[in-house]
Amino acid sequence: MVHSPPHAHGIAIRPEDIDALGHVNNATYLSWIQAAVLGHWHARALPEAVAAFRWMAVKHEITYRKPAFLGDALVATVVLERVRRESAYYDTLIRRGPELIAEAKSRWCCIDAATLRPARLPQEMVSAFLVEPWPASARA
Repeated sequence: MVHSPPHAHGIAIRPEDIDALGHVNNATYLSWIQAAVLGHWHARALPEAVAAFRWMAVKHEITYRKPAFLGDALVATVVLERVRRESAYYDTLIRRGPELIAEAKSRWCCIDAATLRPARLPQEMVSAFLVEPWPASARA
């Protein structure tokens, strides 16, 4: 099975991300995941593809492992697992150093920027994102 190479996205925790319990509010993770996935798209897609397509989140499944706090240095690592028709399936791991803070599986729908309707990415574009399997040790 092929995947995209991992894409690292730095996360800055802001004071407004902290909830009444003193840690990052769970809803904030959604914005981090979106920024990381879109960062992956902008880093790898050709400019004409960025102009032609948009992405809409369809589903997120987040598992929270440990709380994050103001001052923590976090990194989201994004991997495009597969593309099927107009859907892209992403795996996002959020870490504080070696500690896994949260993980998310998400599905995104590709949208044609002109028509705002679901669109399939051209196969040559999908192939540019996906490479041979990368070692499991890279995800540990």
